[in-house]
Amino acid sequence: MTWDPAHLPDQTGRTLAVTGATAGIGYFAAEQLAAAGARVVLASRSAAKLETARASILEHVPGARLETVVVDLASLASVARAAEQLSALDRLDGILLNGGVMTARRRETTEDGLPLMMGTHAVANVALVAGVLPALAEAGRRGGTPARIVHTSSGFVHRYSAPVDDLLRTPRLAIAAYTQAKTATEMFAFELDRRLRASGAPVASIVSRPGVGVDARTPARAGIRDATTRYQRNPYTPWAQGKDTAAWSAVRALTDPSAQGGEYYGPAGALRGLPVLVEPNARTAMPEGDLAERVWTQLEQLAHVSLVR
Repeated sequence: MTWDPAHLPDQTGRTLAVTGATAGIGYFAAEQLAAAGARVVLASRSAAKLETARASILEHVPGARLETVVVDLASLASVARAAEQLSALDRLDGILLNGGVMTARRRETTEDGLPLMMGTHAVANVALVAGVLPALAEAGRRGGTPARIVHTSSGFVHRYSAPVDDLLRTPRLAIAAYTQAKTATEMFAFELDRRLRASGAPVASIVSRPGVGVDARTPARAGIRDATTRYQRNPYTPWAQGKDTAAWSAVRALTDPSAQGGEYYGPAGALRGLPVLVEPNARTAMPEGDLAERVWTQLEQLAHVSLVR
């Protein structure tokens, strides 16, 4: 279908949660979903920043229906509390798993002793999915269309092969650790969709990647992207996009009526462009042997949860 990010399908009546919603791609995804009529649950670790994000969205989308949930992805206890709050909503039609620490030294760990990148980008999301899956399934049954879990990945997964045999073995470079975490994320997302289909659960698991979003091309938002917030230089700026347009792929995965579980959305260009259906990486979508099962088992054990069998 022809997709216009400026004119999304009406989301009135849907409740969608976004993690990492106080900055960057997560913030703009939340703003766009709110503008389309959704009730949006902003989730992030700082209550103060959540209020700033809420105020900014209300400034640009008067009358937006917004709620907030504090969640620290570096703490499985915090994730469990957030999952309880999200599950207590009268409905939950979808969740965008966007949050995660973007910079970390090799030996930095979460509250639970996990490598920081793997813990916040992969393990915490597995725990969050386990906690909210019953609520998503109930919304899917009541609404007649599958609820959606949208996982955020990265183009680095396509470019580089990261080891996932041992998810606690952290690569030396931060970018390699990030790629490892996103590789595990993709493998989990595709395996989750296979299991959801097999079980008949009315929930779709979809992957998205944003391309490259940079501060220099991002619209101003009070307290989100202005003179008071940290500015990050990026050598790809001439070829990149703002973080508002970098949110498009995830937003389409959540709102496109024709989107299906197991699909992958990304920008039409290598770094930017309209959100389109792209070919998944065969290594993560259809891993050889029992690799998907082994990654799944590791993630369940690290998150202390048991998911779809």
